[in-house]
Amino acid sequence: MGPSGSGKSTLLNILGTLEPPSRGRVTLSGRDPFALAEPELAAFRNREVGFVFQDHHLLPQCSVLENVLVPTLVAGPGPHESRARELLARVGLGERLEHRPAELSGGERQRTALARALVLAPHLLLCDEPTGNLDAASAAAVADLLLELHARDGAILVLVTHSAALAARFPDRRRLTGHRLEAT
Repeated sequence: MGPSGSGKSTLLNILGTLEPPSRGRVTLSGRDPFALAEPELAAFRNREVGFVFQDHHLLPQCSVLENVLVPTLVAGPGPHESRARELLARVGLGERLEHRPAELSGGERQRTALARALVLAPHLLLCDEPTGNLDAASAAAVADLLLELHARDGAILVLVTHSAALAARFPDRRRLTGHRLEAT
């Protein structure tokens, strides 16, 4: 949490290897991703990092299930479709697999984006207002899923939110103030 301009989105972009830090160093899973060549960095980002942006970035021509499976196209073999179906059921979209994004509400599109971010069981999950477009019940279900992923898989979760209620659900919190990171 933090005021506009405090660096929340910049922090997510750096952690997600979308932009390099202006100073300092980032290591993820014991590796400096910025030392990798671009093809290796893209593969690292695909395997290690899940993104849930404010804008869901779904492909309009693809179904819900196909959108969730996009990260698996370069990931190699695995039980991806069954995991995608399980995640979509968990976020309340098990009956909407063949729908296109234009046929979904904003909240349904955001839940599709969350399932897409989780499909490869990333070690780092970056969420920028993941419940901003959801009603209270859907927001609680998404928070439950994030907490379960963190507890079960040990994934590192970095969550940017303006929702005090959502932030309160996560016991280990940090707050950005200015350009400092403070523990709360």
